[in-house]
Amino acid sequence: MREPTIAHNYAEVLHSLARKAENLDGWGTMLDEVVSAIWGDERLRRFLESPNVDEATKRELVGRAFADRMPRLMVRFLQALITHRRQMLLPEIAREYHQIVDAIANRVHAQVTVAREMPDAERDRLAASLSDSLGKTVVPHLVVNPEILGGVIVKVADRVMDGSVRRKLAVLRTGMLRGATA
Repeated sequence: MREPTIAHNYAEVLHSLARKAENLDGWGTMLDEVVSAIWGDERLRRFLESPNVDEATKRELVGRAFADRMPRLMVRFLQALITHRRQMLLPEIAREYHQIVDAIANRVHAQVTVAREMPDAERDRLAASLSDSLGKTVVPHLVVNPEILGGVIVKVADRVMDGSVRRKLAVLRTGMLRGATA
């Protein structure tokens, strides 16, 4: 079985556990914390991926590390990943889990490129406007790039909406050059 399929299957299992706990977003946050803890600490990551450390030791360490911070089912899920030697798929499992939860919540993430930082109120208006036009709740992730001069560039999945001043000037320039040669 391919790794993306395996990661998706584990994400679905985690989703069903989170649904039983009635806390989809909370479980996603916990999963992100585990991923950050493991990939933020090279020694821990190497310990978990080492074939020289037996699985019982790895499961015990994970159990002790997270038992007082997470529900028992989440800890058992992490230990099951270790048992099946899938702990290194955690980033992919987290990504798949968030996609499942986003689909259920009718939510999409948009990369929004702006020329300068936006105040929170302006960001909220932009998110509301995008949500209205796309028919889904839009979570904007702002990137500042002064080279676009003004306006915004919005990327949602493979769809790009370029409303930048830079693009508008390029279109105007092309139109003027075509008119000059006619």
